[in-house]
Amino acid sequence: MRLLVADDAALIRAGLVGLLERAGHQVVGEAADAPELVAQCRRLAATEGLPDLVIADVRMPPSMTDDGLRAAVQLREAYPHLPLLMLSQYVAPAYAATLMEARASAGLGYLLKERVGRVADFLRSVELVAAGGMVVDPEVVGQLLNARRGDPVLNRLTPRELEVLSLMANGASNSQIAEQLVVTPAAVAKHVANIFAKLNLGPNEDNRRVRAVLAYLNR
Repeated sequence: MRLLVADDAALIRAGLVGLLERAGHQVVGEAADAPELVAQCRRLAATEGLPDLVIADVRMPPSMTDDGLRAAVQLREAYPHLPLLMLSQYVAPAYAATLMEARASAGLGYLLKERVGRVADFLRSVELVAAGGMVVDPEVVGQLLNARRGDPVLNRLTPRELEVLSLMANGASNSQIAEQLVVTPAAVAKHVANIFAKLNLGPNEDNRRVRAVLAYLNR
Protein backbone atom coordinates (compact mmCIF):
# COMPACT_ATOMS: atom_id res chain seq x y z
CA MET A 1 0.00 0.00 0.00
CA ARG A 2 0.99 3.65 -0.47
CA LEU A 3 1.00 5.42 2.90
CA LEU A 4 1.36 8.97 4.20
CA VAL A 5 2.83 9.18 7.72
CA ALA A 6 2.65 12.26 9.97
CA ASP A 7 4.23 12.69 13.41
CA ASP A 8 6.17 15.63 14.83
CA ALA A 9 8.61 13.34 16.70
CA ALA A 10 11.28 12.45 14.14
CA LEU A 11 12.30 9.21 15.88
CA ILE A 12 8.73 7.95 16.14
CA ARG A 13 8.04 8.89 12.52
CA ALA A 14 11.21 7.12 11.37
CA GLY A 15 10.24 4.05 13.41
CA LEU A 16 6.78 3.96 11.83
CA VAL A 17 8.20 4.36 8.35
CA GLY A 18 10.73 1.58 8.91
CA LEU A 19 8.11 -0.77 10.35
CA LEU A 20 5.69 -0.16 7.49
CA GLU A 21 8.33 -0.51 4.80
CA ARG A 22 9.59 -3.77 6.28
CA ALA A 23 6.00 -5.01 6.06
CA GLY A 24 6.08 -4.34 2.31
CA HIS A 25 4.29 -0.99 2.21
CA GLN A 26 5.49 2.16 0.44
CA VAL A 27 5.65 5.44 2.37
CA VAL A 28 5.01 8.10 -0.27
CA GLY A 29 5.04 11.09 2.04
CA GLU A 30 5.98 12.27 5.54
CA ALA A 31 4.88 15.27 7.58
CA ALA A 32 6.05 16.81 10.86
CA ASP A 33 3.08 19.11 11.52
CA ALA A 34 -0.59 19.47 10.66
CA PRO A 35 -0.25 22.04 7.82
CA GLU A 36 2.43 19.88 6.20
CA LEU A 37 0.13 16.85 6.47
CA VAL A 38 -2.60 18.66 4.57
CA ALA A 39 -0.12 20.00 2.00
CA GLN A 40 1.47 16.60 1.42
CA CYS A 41 -1.90 14.94 0.91
CA ARG A 42 -3.02 17.62 -1.53
CA ARG A 43 0.28 17.27 -3.41
CA LEU A 44 -0.17 13.53 -3.74
CA ALA A 45 -3.80 13.94 -4.82
CA ALA A 46 -2.72 16.31 -7.58
CA THR A 47 0.23 14.21 -8.80
CA GLU A 48 0.57 10.53 -7.94
CA GLY A 49 -2.90 10.02 -6.51
CA LEU A 50 -4.19 9.89 -2.95
CA PRO A 51 -2.40 7.51 -0.56
CA ASP A 52 -4.16 4.29 0.37
CA LEU A 53 -4.01 5.35 4.02
CA VAL A 54 -2.99 8.33 6.15
CA ILE A 55 -1.41 7.51 9.52
CA ALA A 56 -1.13 10.61 11.73
CA ASP A 57 -0.56 11.67 15.32
CA VAL A 58 -3.51 13.41 16.98
CA ARG A 59 -1.31 16.04 18.69
CA MET A 60 1.05 17.91 16.39
CA PRO A 61 2.34 21.44 15.82
CA PRO A 62 1.59 24.23 15.53
CA SER A 63 -0.49 24.26 18.75
CA MET A 64 0.32 20.72 20.00
CA THR A 65 -3.31 20.11 20.91
CA ASP A 66 -5.51 18.25 18.42
CA ASP A 67 -4.01 19.78 15.26
CA GLY A 68 -3.37 16.39 13.66
CA LEU A 69 -6.93 15.28 14.29
CA ARG A 70 -8.39 18.49 12.89
CA ALA A 71 -6.16 18.20 9.82
CA ALA A 72 -7.37 14.63 9.30
CA VAL A 73 -11.02 15.67 9.55
CA GLN A 74 -10.28 18.48 7.07
CA LEU A 75 -8.77 15.97 4.66
CA ARG A 76 -11.77 13.67 5.09
CA GLU A 77 -14.06 16.52 4.10
CA ALA A 78 -11.99 17.14 0.97
CA TYR A 79 -11.42 13.46 0.15
CA PRO A 80 -14.33 11.39 1.56
CA HIS A 81 -12.79 8.09 0.44
CA LEU A 82 -9.45 8.66 2.17
CA PRO A 83 -8.83 6.13 4.99
CA LEU A 84 -7.45 7.63 8.23
CA LEU A 85 -5.64 5.96 11.11
CA MET A 86 -4.97 8.30 14.05
CA LEU A 87 -2.43 7.60 16.78
CA SER A 88 -2.55 9.09 20.28
CA GLN A 89 -0.37 8.93 23.36
CA TYR A 90 -3.39 9.40 25.59
CA VAL A 91 -6.72 7.66 26.15
CA ALA A 92 -9.08 10.35 24.87
CA PRO A 93 -12.55 9.08 23.92
CA ALA A 94 -13.52 12.62 22.86
CA TYR A 95 -10.88 12.48 20.11
CA ALA A 96 -12.24 9.14 18.92
CA ALA A 97 -15.76 10.58 18.90
CA THR A 98 -14.59 13.56 16.82
CA LEU A 99 -12.98 11.23 14.32
CA MET A 100 -16.11 9.10 14.07
CA GLU A 101 -18.14 12.18 13.22
CA ALA A 102 -16.13 12.48 9.99
CA ARG A 103 -17.75 11.13 6.87
CA ALA A 104 -18.03 7.36 7.12
CA SER A 105 -17.38 6.47 3.47
CA ALA A 106 -13.88 5.09 4.14
CA GLY A 107 -11.88 3.37 6.87
CA LEU A 108 -11.26 5.02 10.23
CA GLY A 109 -8.96 4.07 13.09
CA TYR A 110 -7.96 5.44 16.50
CA LEU A 111 -5.14 3.64 18.33
CA LEU A 112 -2.91 4.41 21.29
CA LYS A 113 0.76 4.69 20.32
CA GLU A 114 1.68 1.82 22.60
CA ARG A 115 -0.35 -0.40 20.26
CA VAL A 116 2.29 0.17 17.56
CA GLY A 117 4.69 -1.90 19.68
CA ARG A 118 2.40 -4.88 19.18
CA VAL A 119 3.53 -5.14 15.59
CA ALA A 120 1.19 -7.86 14.35
CA ASP A 121 -1.89 -6.12 15.82
CA PHE A 122 -0.81 -2.74 14.45
CA LEU A 123 -0.19 -4.05 10.94
CA ARG A 124 -3.54 -5.83 11.02
CA SER A 125 -5.19 -2.53 11.96
CA VAL A 126 -3.38 -0.75 9.11
CA GLU A 127 -4.71 -3.26 6.59
CA LEU A 128 -8.21 -3.27 8.08
CA VAL A 129 -8.60 0.52 8.03
CA ALA A 130 -7.14 0.78 4.52
CA ALA A 131 -9.72 -1.79 3.42
CA GLY A 132 -12.57 0.37 4.74
CA GLY A 133 -12.94 -0.98 8.27
CA MET A 134 -12.93 0.77 11.62
CA VAL A 135 -10.63 0.13 14.57
CA VAL A 136 -10.73 1.79 17.98
CA ASP A 137 -8.22 1.01 20.71
CA PRO A 138 -9.61 -1.36 23.37
CA GLU A 139 -8.64 1.05 26.17
CA VAL A 140 -10.71 3.79 24.55
CA VAL A 141 -13.61 1.37 24.14
CA GLY A 142 -13.24 0.47 27.81
CA GLN A 143 -13.60 4.12 28.82
CA LEU A 144 -16.64 4.49 26.60
CA LEU A 145 -18.18 1.46 28.29
CA ASN A 146 -17.31 2.80 31.75
CA ALA A 147 -18.93 6.12 30.88
CA ARG A 148 -22.12 4.24 30.13
CA ARG A 149 -21.97 2.18 33.34
CA GLY A 150 -25.43 2.15 34.87
CA ASP A 151 -27.12 2.46 31.48
CA PRO A 152 -30.11 0.09 31.78
CA VAL A 153 -29.77 -1.00 28.15
CA LEU A 154 -26.03 -1.69 28.38
CA ASN A 155 -26.60 -3.53 31.66
CA ARG A 156 -28.53 -6.14 29.72
CA LEU A 157 -25.22 -7.47 28.37
CA THR A 158 -23.52 -10.34 30.18
CA PRO A 159 -19.81 -10.06 31.11
CA ARG A 160 -18.95 -12.30 28.14
CA GLU A 161 -21.02 -10.15 25.78
CA LEU A 162 -19.19 -7.06 27.02
CA GLU A 163 -15.90 -8.78 26.17
CA VAL A 164 -17.17 -9.58 22.70
CA LEU A 165 -18.46 -6.02 22.27
CA SER A 166 -15.04 -4.59 23.11
CA LEU A 167 -13.31 -6.89 20.63
CA MET A 168 -15.88 -6.04 17.96
CA ALA A 169 -15.13 -2.35 18.43
CA ASN A 170 -11.45 -3.12 17.96
CA GLY A 171 -12.27 -4.43 14.51
CA ALA A 172 -11.95 -8.14 15.29
CA SER A 173 -13.87 -10.61 13.14
CA ASN A 174 -15.89 -13.43 14.64
CA SER A 175 -13.09 -15.92 13.99
CA GLN A 176 -10.52 -13.62 15.64
CA ILE A 177 -12.79 -13.13 18.65
CA ALA A 178 -13.25 -16.90 18.91
CA GLU A 179 -9.49 -17.43 18.84
CA GLN A 180 -8.82 -14.79 21.50
CA LEU A 181 -11.58 -15.97 23.85
CA VAL A 182 -10.90 -19.66 23.13
CA VAL A 183 -14.48 -20.42 22.14
CA THR A 184 -16.09 -21.66 18.94
CA PRO A 185 -17.06 -19.29 16.09
CA ALA A 186 -20.64 -20.46 16.56
CA ALA A 187 -20.55 -19.28 20.19
CA VAL A 188 -19.22 -15.88 19.08
CA ALA A 189 -21.93 -15.57 16.42
CA LYS A 190 -24.54 -16.21 19.11
CA HIS A 191 -23.00 -13.56 21.40
CA VAL A 192 -22.93 -11.05 18.54
CA ALA A 193 -26.57 -11.72 17.70
CA ASN A 194 -27.50 -11.27 21.37
CA ILE A 195 -25.57 -7.99 21.55
CA PHE A 196 -27.36 -6.51 18.56
CA ALA A 197 -30.71 -7.69 19.85
CA LYS A 198 -30.15 -6.22 23.34
CA LEU A 199 -28.84 -2.92 21.95
CA ASN A 200 -31.67 -2.73 19.41
CA LEU A 201 -29.20 -2.66 16.51
CA GLY A 202 -29.94 -4.29 13.18
CA PRO A 203 -27.62 -6.94 11.74
CA ASN A 204 -24.60 -5.50 9.92
CA GLU A 205 -21.64 -6.81 7.98
CA ASP A 206 -18.37 -6.97 9.94
CA ASN A 207 -17.03 -3.49 9.10
CA ARG A 208 -20.32 -1.65 9.45
CA ARG A 209 -21.18 -3.34 12.73
CA VAL A 210 -18.23 -1.57 14.37
CA ARG A 211 -19.68 1.78 13.39
CA ALA A 212 -23.04 0.76 14.84
CA VAL A 213 -21.50 -0.33 18.15
CA LEU A 214 -19.44 2.84 18.52
CA ALA A 215 -22.33 5.04 17.49
CA TYR A 216 -24.32 3.42 20.28
CA LEU A 217 -21.54 3.91 22.85
CA ASN A 218 -21.16 7.58 21.92
CA ARG A 219 -24.87 8.29 21.86
